[in-house]
Amino acid sequence: KIKFLWNTVIADISGDKKVHSVTVKNVKSNETKKIDVGGIFIAIGHEPNTQIFKGQLEMDDAGYVKVHNHTHTSVEGVFAAGDVHDHRYRQAVTAAGFGCMAAIDVEKYLQEKRR
Repeated sequence: KIKFLWNTVIADISGDKKVHSVTVKNVKSNETKKIDVGGIFIAIGHEPNTQIFKGQLEMDDAGYVKVHNHTHTSVEGVFAAGDVHDHRYRQAVTAAGFGCMAAIDVEKYLQEKRR
């Protein structure tokens, strides 16, 4: 079962070798509550950290780098991987997979440039 706690932050994470509970605090009422859990998943936001690429790479309206043909960007020889272009999954495991894809695309790109 998933329960959303709006206007709430984690105040404490408790456990020895694994997480047993979290203490949450409602930022509007300042009320705190301890919740027994078997683990936690932390999401760090929904905006890509791509400001450095603005004006240099083609981006969508949400600020994600647009990719063409797997991991190729709008600039030849520049490839994107992970959360800068993945607006759907935004997970470390998929970012690692995209990193592998980009590495293979870079290798193929460099091989073609040598010909």
